Amino acid sequence: MEKPLTGRLALVTGGTRGIGRAVAIRLNADGASVTVTGTSLNGVPPQGCSYYAVDFTNRNATEKFAGEVENWGVDILINNAGVNKISPFDQLDPDDFDKIQSVNVRAPFLLCRAVIPSMKRKKWGRIVNISSVLGKISKEYRGSYSTSKFALDGMTSALAAEVARYGILANCVAPGFIDTQLTRTVLGEKGIAEMTSKIPIGRLGRPEEIATFIVWLASPDNTYISGQNIAIDGGFTRV
Repeated sequence: MEKPLTGRLALVTGGTRGIGRAVAIRLNADGASVTVTGTSLNGVPPQGCSYYAVDFTNRNATEKFAGEVENWGVDILINNAGVNKISPFDQLDPDDFDKIQSVNVRAPFLLCRAVIPSMKRKKWGRIVNISSVLGKISKEYRGSYSTSKFALDGMTSALAAEVARYGILANCVAPGFIDTQLTRTVLGEKGIAEMTSKIPIGRLGRPEEIATFIVWLASPDNTYISGQNIAIDGGFTRV
């Protein structure tokens, strides 16, 4: 039986670890040709995937990459690359704030803009922007990060309203606290223990759990979900 994504070209940013890696593996297993990005020149993609090194904090590099992507004919775009830094609001470093917006908002904007023309020509496309539960609610010390993730949600909503008529469905997925390197770096073991106690399911999520739904949203099986910001968080935002 033909795999559901055979013949589809997928781009996954931040695809060498965590959620992005899990998504790339699943897309590849379902038959898509997958390119992942990372910041290291020697980055290692999942088996069967191609790799492109790009630093989304570098405006020139990001614009150059987006210009190349325009010609790839991408069918599925997963904007997963993201950065975070915790800080009291009155101590936010403007440079850190700008860096977070560059990676979490500006790069997805440029890549969405780059893939839309070819998707319109094909009358089919799927875009999934990876937001966060901190783009649905917020907590102290998340000023820069929540700003970026609320912005990503707004951008996705506006985009979806424009392109659904062309067969292009755009959504956000808002993962909760997932067992990734970024989560462990930002929260630390003590923070993870405290956060886990607030999650009704009682544990961190697994990247593979998030990937399963992202890939479904990006597949032909999704025919009517667009413009949404869907939390996958073990019930965290509902208590």
